[in-house]
Amino acid sequence: MMKNNLLGNIRRTACVLMGFLVILIAYISYVQVIEQDFLKGHPLNRRNIEAASSIQRGQILDRNGDKLATNLPNKDEKGRFKREYPLGRMTTHIVGYDSLQYGKSGIESSYNGYLSGMSNLSRSFGPFTRLWQENAGNDVVLTIDSSLQATAYQALGNHRGAVVVIDPRTGAILSMVSKPSFDPAELASQWQSISSAADAPLLNRATQGLYPPGSIIKVMVAEAALSKRITSPNSSFDCSGTLPIGRDYTLSEDKQTAHGHLSLKEALAVSCNITFGRLSLELGRNNMEDVFEKYGFQKPLTTDLQESACQLPKFNSLSDGDLAQLGIGQTSLLVTPLRMAVLAEVFANHGVIMKPFLVQRVVTPDGTVIEQNQPQQWLSPANPGLANLVAEMMVEAVANGTGGAAQIRGIKVAGKTGTAENPHGASHAWFIGFAPADNPQIAVAVIIENGGSGGGVAAPVARKIFTQALH
Repeated sequence: MMKNNLLGNIRRTACVLMGFLVILIAYISYVQVIEQDFLKGHPLNRRNIEAASSIQRGQILDRNGDKLATNLPNKDEKGRFKREYPLGRMTTHIVGYDSLQYGKSGIESSYNGYLSGMSNLSRSFGPFTRLWQENAGNDVVLTIDSSLQATAYQALGNHRGAVVVIDPRTGAILSMVSKPSFDPAELASQWQSISSAADAPLLNRATQGLYPPGSIIKVMVAEAALSKRITSPNSSFDCSGTLPIGRDYTLSEDKQTAHGHLSLKEALAVSCNITFGRLSLELGRNNMEDVFEKYGFQKPLTTDLQESACQLPKFNSLSDGDLAQLGIGQTSLLVTPLRMAVLAEVFANHGVIMKPFLVQRVVTPDGTVIEQNQPQQWLSPANPGLANLVAEMMVEAVANGTGGAAQIRGIKVAGKTGTAENPHGASHAWFIGFAPADNPQIAVAVIIENGGSGGGVAAPVARKIFTQALH
C-alpha cells in the first residue's frame, strides 16, 4: 500500500514537472519565434545598446534626401558614434532623440531596430551574428519635406501649438511641427529644464495634444446632416443670436451676433453656432455617435505616429444643451491636430481618407529597400457628392467668411476656422483646409493654444504653408 502511494506521488510529481517543462518550452518558443522581431529591435534590449558602440547608426532622411539625423565622423569618449540633428529643434518631435541616459523617442525609437541594424534577418541568430556583423544600420526615409517643415515651424512664431500637413491623395505627412520644442543636441546638458518646463516641450502636440475642436467640427456635422437628410443645400436657417434649450440653457453666438436668414453654405462660412447647434439636436445622440464612428474617431490611425486616443463624450447621457454644444465642437470632445488634418482630407479627397504615414522606406547600407510604405485607403466616411458639396462650402468660408486670412491670390483655398473655448484660459485658435480647392495637393491643420480667433491667428499660418507648398 505504501509502495503504491509512493509510486503515485512520483508519477504525479513527474507529471507536474513535465507540465512545467512544456510550459517553459512553449514560452521560449513564443519569445524566439513570435516576439523576436519586437525584442531584437527594442530600444531597451541590452544587446542593441552594447552593439551601438561598434555600429554606425543609420540616417534619418527627408523625402528629398536631406539629413534629419546623422552621425558625426568621430566617436565619443565611450567609443560610440555621436548623433547629429542638422535641423535641430524644427524636427525634434518627428525624428526624436537617441540618448544612452534618457532613452529614445520619435523615429529614433519606433524604428530603432532598423536604424541600429538589429532588425536585419541575420540578427535573428543572436551572438553568432558577430561573425558577419554589419558596421552600419539602415537608413529611414521619411515623407517629410524639410523646406515645408521649416516654413511651418517659422509660421507658428512664438506661439504654442502644432501644424500637420498631409498630401490628401496619398496620406503622406509632409510636415508635422510642435511648439515649443528643444534641440536634441542639448538634451544631456539641459534635461532638467527641458523635462520640468511648464510648457511641456517634450510633448508632441501634433499627435499627443488633446484639444476641443470648436467650429472646425462643423464641416463633419454639415455632411452628416446632408447625409441623413436633416437639411439640404437649399434649406434656410434663422439665427437670432441665441437658442434657448430646455429651461436653463441658452446656446449663443459670439457677442450674441444675429446672422438672420442664411443658407447652410452661408452658415458654415460665418460659422453660425445656432445653425449647427440645431442640426446636432435634429441629428440626435445616436446619429452623432454613428458619425464619429464613421469618421474613425474611435480607431487608431497608425502605431508609428503614437497618437493619443480622441476623447469622445458618452453620447447616450448627453443633455440637450451638451448635444447642441457637441455640434459646435465643444463639451468633453477632445481631438489631436493630426486627427483634424485627416478630417480636412475627407473633403479634399472626395470623401476618402488615405491612411496617414510618416515613413516612406527603409534602405540598407548597400541601397536595398527592405521596407516600402505604399498609399492605402483607410476609410470612406462621406459620399463623394456630399464631400464635394461641403468642400464648396469651405471655399466660401475662405472667400467670403471667417477664413479670409487664408486666401492666396490666384489659388482657390478651402478651409474652416475654429475658436475653441478652453476652461483653462483663452480660447484655442484652429484652422483646417486644403488647396488648391479644385485639385487638392495639401491638407492642413493648425492649432494655436490660447490664440483666440482662428480666423485672425491660425488662418494666416495656414496661408504661409499653402504659399510655400504650392509655389
